[in-house]
Amino acid sequence: MKLVNTTISKGELKKMSEVFSGGLVKAVVDIKKEIMVVDGSMHADEEKELLDTGSHQDDLWGINIYPDLSRDGFIEFDSMINVRPRLNNFSRGIEDENLRKKIVLIVSRLVK
Repeated sequence: MKLVNTTISKGELKKMSEVFSGGLVKAVVDIKKEIMVVDGSMHADEEKELLDTGSHQDDLWGINIYPDLSRDGFIEFDSMINVRPRLNNFSRGIEDENLRKKIVLIVSRLVK
């Protein structure tokens, strides 16, 4: 796993994606700190890493990054950690459009 608090290259993500079939890299984004952890085998492991460093669970959202795809398909909002009925998110996806936009902005800033 790798904490990304400055930037990470698409090339580095591409190397990480070779581990999973489908060419994806799992990531958990902290929307308050605007950082993410990538390259864990499970979103829950990445979530724990961020929690252990002081992040708050309500700020953490799981995504998949596809470094070979264009910006439109680059991020997939799908993770079991996203199921949060108390935050009105009842699925593995991220239902709030504004939250998705914020995550896209954070990931776009971090991935160069």
